[in-house]
Amino acid sequence: TRDGTRLRTGVFPAHPSRGVCVLLHGPTAFIEKYAEVIGELGARGFTVATFDWRGQGGSQRLLANPLTAHIADFAQYDDDLTSFLEQVVTPLASAAPIALAHSMGGNILLRALHDRPGCFRAAAFSAPMLGVSTRGYPAFVVRTVTALYNLFGKSDEFAWGMAARDPFLVDFDGQLVTSDRDRFAKTQEFLKEHPALRLAGPSWGWLKAATRSMAREMAPGFAEAIQTPLLICGAGRDRIVLTQAERDFASRLPHGTYMEFFDSEHEILMENDSIRARFWAAFDGFVATLPA
Repeated sequence: TRDGTRLRTGVFPAHPSRGVCVLLHGPTAFIEKYAEVIGELGARGFTVATFDWRGQGGSQRLLANPLTAHIADFAQYDDDLTSFLEQVVTPLASAAPIALAHSMGGNILLRALHDRPGCFRAAAFSAPMLGVSTRGYPAFVVRTVTALYNLFGKSDEFAWGMAARDPFLVDFDGQLVTSDRDRFAKTQEFLKEHPALRLAGPSWGWLKAATRSMAREMAPGFAEAIQTPLLICGAGRDRIVLTQAERDFASRLPHGTYMEFFDSEHEILMENDSIRARFWAAFDGFVATLPA
């Protein structure tokens, strides 16, 4: 990247190709987790370009404890995406790509769509991170505690309870992201074979940076300034991010469509076949409206 961080990237060509789809995943994820999605995009004629964000997957880790998801500022993720587009995506095709982004990847993509109009011609989102669940704690308490931990030099330590999110410590009944037991098990089995790819939960520094980025995006004028056609897909049973924030944001978009999957947990793309079929029908319908 521009600041010297090394990222792990992947390009999966389609022949013939109708263009490039940039796939941006969420926190703790890695390229192989999206193998099924990559295949489905390829079957639709899209060359897929993707990467692991800094600090996760096979990209350069930022802390001595490699299981901690950490960032000082989401501007560093902006650097990841910009560097990836310049060095990997632009050489693939002259036309602007489309994007498919999940959770944190959606948050970072929205920053790019706002700050650099025209970098994508359209984008679809799976449960974009525009507000996060505070798990029963009042939001002001979480903000105050986060600020204090960062103030007293604890920014690189796990936020409360996040060390216990190590994939090796979480079984299906304790996870919060999917109702599909088989897809959850497949990811767990892959991580047992490739333990260096796993990540647990975020640091206090990540939480502060994420809160700041979400506040910026939910502020008046941000959504209204994005002119790119967007499809926002929310998960009705989401326990990670706030679906209401997605509804509110989508309602302010000049060229936005919102769809909600009432029976889906947070990871729509890792859900059961019924939910995924409905997602892909929405995606295909959205893509069909785009100019050739």
